[in-house]
Amino acid sequence: MPKVKLPKPPVPDALVPRPKRPGTAEKAGPRDVAKETGISAIDWVDERTGMSGAARWLMFRKVPKGTNWFYTLGSATMFAFLSQAVTGVFLAMYYIPDPAGGAYESVRYLTNEVFLGEFVRGMHKWGASVMVILVMLHMARTFFFGAYKYPRELNWIIGVVLLVLTFVMGFTGYLLPFDQKAYWATVVGVNINGTAPIIGPYLNDFIRAGPDFTSTTLARFYSIHMLLVPGALAALIGAHLWLVAKQGTTAPPWMKADKKGDVGEERA
Repeated sequence: MPKVKLPKPPVPDALVPRPKRPGTAEKAGPRDVAKETGISAIDWVDERTGMSGAARWLMFRKVPKGTNWFYTLGSATMFAFLSQAVTGVFLAMYYIPDPAGGAYESVRYLTNEVFLGEFVRGMHKWGASVMVILVMLHMARTFFFGAYKYPRELNWIIGVVLLVLTFVMGFTGYLLPFDQKAYWATVVGVNINGTAPIIGPYLNDFIRAGPDFTSTTLARFYSIHMLLVPGALAALIGAHLWLVAKQGTTAPPWMKADKKGDVGEERA
């Protein structure tokens, strides 16, 4: 007897998807809505500022063959500077540049009482050493790779100035806790600085805000550390990045250009 194939049971009307109307799109989910909102916001800003062209010019650049992890030392240094800037802002919210006990007491309170204060202060303190190390490694890479040669001499000079300002930032920040170690170490450093020919004594008077260490000295160090040097660093880093984007990145010295033909050969 032949088998009789029974038809499948009908799907209930509630489970049958309704046909889409012509010209209507699918219903967007929360992720799609968030994505479209972000794109709309970026388009709104770009239409009024035209920043997309500058961003493409800065980010989407040709990279020479042979680029390796050594080329990330500059970006790592900039990240260390940004970390110092952010943590420094939070520390400045509690710090009191008063040599009569307010400076030391504010640092003690920040370290022991404020929520995550010890963590933020540790990031700022050890981040300074990390930034110095990264700057030195970045300059060593630039030197050994020959990236200081024509046409990048100006960028090399800016990098040297950034190195000096990084040292100044570390030196001025060392006094701010204003304990015995910070005070006497700064006295020694200032006296060594005063032995420089011609400008040494004048530079010492400027740093100390007078011939001797007074209550104004701490305020002078704090203003240099918080306002003068960070502003100069930010401006020079911007110029440094602009020159890198404009001039391009140098290839490693062990990479040789492909020779497609003799230079002196006459071509038809």
